[in-house]
Amino acid sequence: MSAAASSTISVATTNPLKSLSLSSRSPLPSASSISFPSPNPRRLVLVSCTTGDGSKPTILVAEKLGDAGVKLLEDFANVDCSYNMTPEELNTKISLCDALIVRSGTKVGREVFESSRGRLKVVGRAGVGIDNVDLRAATEFGCLVVNAPTANTIAAAEHGIALLAAMARNVAQADASVKAGEWKRNKYVGVSLVGKTLAVLGFGKVGTEVARRAKGLGMRVIAHDPYAPADRAHAIGVELVGFGEALATADFISLHMPLTPATSKILNDETFAKMKKGVRIVNVARGGVIDEDALVRALDAGIVAQAALDVFTKEPPAKDSPLVQHERVTVTPHLGASTMEAQEGVAIEIAEAVVGALNGELAATAVNAPMVSAEVLTELKPYVVLAEKLGRLAVQLVAGGSGVKNVKVSYTSARATDDLDTRLLRAMITKGIIEPISDVYVNLVNADFTAKQRGLRLSEERVVLDGSPENPLETITVKLGNVESKFASSLSESGEVKVEGKVKDGVPHLTKVGSFEVDVTLEGSIILCRQVDQPGMIGTVGSILGESNVNVNFMSVGRIAPRKQAIMAIGVDDQPSKETLKKIGEIPAVEEFVFLKL
Repeated sequence: MSAAASSTISVATTNPLKSLSLSSRSPLPSASSISFPSPNPRRLVLVSCTTGDGSKPTILVAEKLGDAGVKLLEDFANVDCSYNMTPEELNTKISLCDALIVRSGTKVGREVFESSRGRLKVVGRAGVGIDNVDLRAATEFGCLVVNAPTANTIAAAEHGIALLAAMARNVAQADASVKAGEWKRNKYVGVSLVGKTLAVLGFGKVGTEVARRAKGLGMRVIAHDPYAPADRAHAIGVELVGFGEALATADFISLHMPLTPATSKILNDETFAKMKKGVRIVNVARGGVIDEDALVRALDAGIVAQAALDVFTKEPPAKDSPLVQHERVTVTPHLGASTMEAQEGVAIEIAEAVVGALNGELAATAVNAPMVSAEVLTELKPYVVLAEKLGRLAVQLVAGGSGVKNVKVSYTSARATDDLDTRLLRAMITKGIIEPISDVYVNLVNADFTAKQRGLRLSEERVVLDGSPENPLETITVKLGNVESKFASSLSESGEVKVEGKVKDGVPHLTKVGSFEVDVTLEGSIILCRQVDQPGMIGTVGSILGESNVNVNFMSVGRIAPRKQAIMAIGVDDQPSKETLKKIGEIPAVEEFVFLKL
């Protein structure tokens, strides 16, 4: 028994797929031909970096990075550490680079991606926030953006708590006073933290760690974050509340939210007016989340008693900034991640992410690609390989002159439909279909965008099977509709080019071509032969390949009935010569054959 749930991915347009027409580029041969133009095979990648001469990739480090991270980069690539570049210098240099690593001080806008001329494949942000990177442009140009979200978490949380305590006890002001020769104990009387309510706005990694530490100081902690799971908050004794309630009840507010259009100047004249009089504010997140002029007004009006700020809308702020110079404001120069341990940790984390992406690994810290946990990535990895290779096989079976417009993908699984995220698989099928017949580079980042540009309509169907959901998938089937096939046997009963595969013992296998059952590993390349089912065919073909020193890694025969038609699928490690393929085609019992390169 099975139940099917289908959905159409909205990457289709009504534009004709002229750029994907097989005849618009190198014409593909007929089924009886022995030549097959194909690009060099690429390993499965999220983003893959290759240089024309096979040399190491080049990584540009635009801001100071810890020595451990630089050393890791140098073991893999040519590293150019160029700090304090002007935007013009960055735009000039970027066309020679495969990856770029920045901190928060370098703006990576659309002009950077345009100037790279398609070479830039990865941007690494050494830290959490990515508001200085144009994600829309990065995605459009197929550039992966990764960050380092964990290494500086503790450092930022500790700095938040340090500012909280320093502000409450007037540490910075008292220090300056004593160093000026004063001794004004009565002027710097502080407030206690114990028993006070701290509102954490943004309950992500840093916000959670701040909450843990504040609980240890005896504070009551509430939090507002529309995306935070309630069970995680309750586990550490934190109550999730609405934004208005957080503002109205907090004695202290600690900000830990990213800077987005929704959070820009979220603390402003209107929201300050809703706060408890005498509230104290800490910000170690992003300067832009506070309207700085409004904060000065709230301080002067007594609504905000004190503020402790590590970040500013413009960094560094002006020397004469009324906010910086305000006597009830404690400031630090963006030190949230500035511990020796955090600096090295961030350097290593971002270096590993960039090297991994350039080396063809799926990145769990990608911020402009589907966010998938490391556990899911590990589980899906062989199926991702299978998905790309099925797409690559399917499009090579299309005859010259046929434009690929409609793709149907079916997944069979014993898991519930909402327990299977197919975005990775869909992207790799798109990659496999588009790359062999165009000069466009496709990866997980730009797959949907690229498909939409070319009018490719891809629909997905999920078929739920009875049984144990031990594996995420049983089979993946790719069908190309409204096309002509160069290998007639690959057509399904409904006239679509059809290939199906599954993963066995971690290895992708081709299990069906058209209506024929086969079983061949998707490694190296494949020869498909439709033949009359008669004795000696395996030996005859095998001998021809052996005489040409072509190693066979797998062979399978699927047939309709004994002594009728059969399909032989032969996996080969090497590409046979034209002469070798010609000999196979001249075997009397072979009715058609095709060589497919993976």
